[in-house]
Amino acid sequence: MTEPSDQALATRYRPQILAELEDLRAASEATAADRRPVELDQQSVGRLSRMDALQNQAMAAGTEARRAARSRALTAALSRIDEGEFGYCEDCGDFIGLARLDLDPSVMRCVSCAG
Repeated sequence: MTEPSDQALATRYRPQILAELEDLRAASEATAADRRPVELDQQSVGRLSRMDALQNQAMAAGTEARRAARSRALTAALSRIDEGEFGYCEDCGDFIGLARLDLDPSVMRCVSCAG
């Protein structure tokens, strides 16, 4: 099978990457309140409620960190598309393969080099 052109790769993956970035941005905005500092008002909630609130805040912060990492990876993939380097292994330079890119367009290594 021949490797697709840079334009074909851009046409195929840019919309998918942009859509995922938008989904991540929307999810981040929707959960912003969950990451706000927890008010430790002794009068309004009990100790267990505060502990639950702190745990939920920590989980929301962890989720946001994963979203941020995914956003950086997707933004880097867009940069590789713009530079004509998308779809090629950063280690060996071989084409990564459409099946692997379909699973995750942010991958930077072929199966051989990733393993």
